[in-house]
Amino acid sequence: MAPAIVVHRPSPSGGRRVTVNGTILGLAHSDRDLIEFLRRAGLENAEARVLGDAERIEWRGGHAHEYEAA
Repeated sequence: MAPAIVVHRPSPSGGRRVTVNGTILGLAHSDRDLIEFLRRAGLENAEARVLGDAERIEWRGGHAHEYEAA
């Protein structure tokens, strides 16, 4: 079963909270941050998950790959 990766809505100050299976990994300000969080969490092919297969990540409250303040 694939992990539940969620990139939450942009915060008022910028950045998006990232969770995997409900565990907070951090506040991403770019795809580069997101890739690093997933890599540190031990997920294989983190870059492909972020840049190649949008169905594996749930982007909430905004467009995928946008991290600016809401």
